[in-house]
Amino acid sequence: MTCPICARLTDPKYRPFCSRRCADLDLGRWLNGDYVLPGREGDTDDLSSDPESGSDRNPLFRH
Repeated sequence: MTCPICARLTDPKYRPFCSRRCADLDLGRWLNGDYVLPGREGDTDDLSSDPESGSDRNPLFRH
């Protein structure tokens, strides 16, 4: 198996990456939003309402 960042052989300690550096680069890409899953146009991730409770606020997020 090769590292998805630099294509070197992976290190079992950092699998699927070859090093801590490549693992951190990948994490940074996720946090910056560089990796995006395709969705249908018009889909939203609106978590502000909870349809079961009838509340406009999600109890998992404290404002």
